[in-house]
Amino acid sequence: MKLNHLIKRFLCIFNSPGGAVTAGMAIYDTMQYIKSPVLTLCLGQACSMGSLLLAAGQKSMRHCLPNSRIMIHQPSGGFQGQATDIQIHAQEILKMKKIINNLYVHHTNQPLQVIEESMERDNFMDPVAAKEFGLVDHITTERAQVAERK
Repeated sequence: MKLNHLIKRFLCIFNSPGGAVTAGMAIYDTMQYIKSPVLTLCLGQACSMGSLLLAAGQKSMRHCLPNSRIMIHQPSGGFQGQATDIQIHAQEILKMKKIINNLYVHHTNQPLQVIEESMERDNFMDPVAAKEFGLVDHITTERAQVAERK
């Protein structure tokens, strides 16, 4: 990471159905940690944690292609075992839900209540809806459009 001051910007391309929250948070933290701006681009889909990573790019540098699909929802999980262990895991997933909701608030500028309501169930968006919601800034049709953004 010592050389990142030499890199003008990073491009993160997402075609993601989502995945483990902890793995996604590691990517998120890295995107926020590096000094160079992070441009994000959705090809195909950015669902679940993938949608948060898409939104976490540098403002004005978050793109999606015209046929992309973006989906947000609350975190999910499953666990089996002793009742106390199940309770511990339930508390952890509720903590992560609050953290994730607040990250969406930060990156979309939507009020917390709107985020909570929007994430109650699977919420699929086309690029226009994702742009209106604040997940992306541009619906990109040509490669040059991504390269030209500052």
